[in-house]
Formats: sequence, C-alpha cells, structure tokens
Amino acid sequence: QVQLVESGGGVVQAGGSLRLSCTASGRTFSRYTTAWFRQAPGKEREFVAAQTWSGTNTNYADSVKGRFTISRDNAKNTVYLQMNSLKPDDTAVYYCADKPYGSVYGNEYDYWGQGTQVTVSS
Repeated sequence: QVQLVESGGGVVQAGGSLRLSCTASGRTFSRYTTAWFRQAPGKEREFVAAQTWSGTNTNYADSVKGRFTISRDNAKNTVYLQMNSLKPDDTAVYYCADKPYGSVYGNEYDYWGQGTQVTVSS
C-alpha cells in the first residue's frame, strides 16, 4: 500500500512563494506518475500538475503554468511543487496523488495523501 505524506503548506502573502513536498513509501512498482491536485472551499478538486517518474513527461493546469513547477528527487521518493507568484485564488488544500506509470493527463489516480493547506492572503 502506497502512503503519501504532504508537507510545506502555510500562509503566505500574495506574490510570495511556497514549496510543497510529497514523500512516498510502500511503492512496489518502479515506474509511476505523481500529481498535485487542489481543492478550494466549496469547489471541486482540480488538477494542478503531474510528472512521470523519469521527469520526461510533465503537465500543468493552465491556471498555474509559468508560476508552478513540479520536480522530483527519486532517491528521496519525494516530489515537489514550487509555487511562485501566488494569488489568493491559489488558496486550497493541496493533495499529492500517485499511480503506476500512466499518462500525465487525466485525473484517475490510485493513491492519495491527506493534503496540506495553502492560504494566500491579499
């Protein structure tokens, strides 16, 4: 059973930056795709970014392109989400998700973390 633990959330002013981390344990597959999603109060969960285990394929939501960067350190089983130029609309609970190797497009993932809160004040 894969376990995902997110960290790095917090409160930041608009225009600021945060880096989220997602550390995985229990994987039994060597190729995988990891993604970040977010859910704001009263809204549906939405896709933010995804990347394959090799880093070869990456996908971003239009709303974060140019501001957010997904990256990974496979030796640490950790995926990062660097968030720059944050806006109040980025306020949400951010979730990490994981699946055996698959497309970086689509929202179907097998494993989910508990989430970390990001609050951007204006």
